Amino acid sequence: MSSATLDIPPTTLVGIGVMGRALLGGLLRAGADASRLSAVTRDAASAEQVEAEFGVAATPFADAAEVLAASHQVVMCLKPHKMEAALGEMQAHLAADACLISIAAGVRLQELEGWCGPRALLRVMPNTPSRVGAGMIVVSPGEHAASDEIEACLELFRPLGRTLVLDEEHMDAVTGLSASGPAFVYVVIEALTDGGVMTGLPRATALELATQAVLGAARMVLETGQHPAELKDAVTTPAGCTISALLRLEDGGLRSVLSRGVQEAAQAAGQVQSKWNSPNRGR
Repeated sequence: MSSATLDIPPTTLVGIGVMGRALLGGLLRAGADASRLSAVTRDAASAEQVEAEFGVAATPFADAAEVLAASHQVVMCLKPHKMEAALGEMQAHLAADACLISIAAGVRLQELEGWCGPRALLRVMPNTPSRVGAGMIVVSPGEHAASDEIEACLELFRPLGRTLVLDEEHMDAVTGLSASGPAFVYVVIEALTDGGVMTGLPRATALELATQAVLGAARMVLETGQHPAELKDAVTTPAGCTISALLRLEDGGLRSVLSRGVQEAAQAAGQVQSKWNSPNRGR
């Protein structure tokens, strides 16, 4: 691991799945002191695995009271349907001034406060490219989160990619676009690759070309600040191959289908809790 350059308070991650691993790995690559990080896992076997993989202290959930009490930040990396039960068991062990951070899709700040009481709460929506340091992480602070606690949360996630603070009312849309969006782009890459294979390229070559085209186009938008339509027009010469292909894509409704996909994902994100919660729970 690199020498410590990232200053974070004692932080515990509860649940070490895909995003938990992405966060741990990103923090350690950025130079976080492993002794200020800890993990809470479902059982002793998974705790041993996490310790071996990351070199941070890991504790089974049943034995985590002391670890939780010593943490200034607790990051909940659990599935939405596991949050209520976990927080119910953890509530008595959390330090009064600990900041609770949830990455559970669809779980509202109001619900979190109902489960763990008034405290500094932050709802965070990362995406899977965080695993390679190219993520988009959106943070929505609760009413009891102070500015320094918000900044500490942003500092925690910056090693994973770009960060942004938004009001919670936007989080379903963020989930539909930013969290689900990589899956849409993977389909685009796969389709472009198939097109390359259809025109005679070896599949590995076609995949490399398609992937780099997507990566390069994304960087052009971010780094030039130009509108995507402007960049598209720069590639589209009169009577050329690009405009011919673009018209075919428009015939197929590509633009509308992708936009509707984001809309559908956002609506589904808003219904996550209703899938798990009984209608008579009053939330």
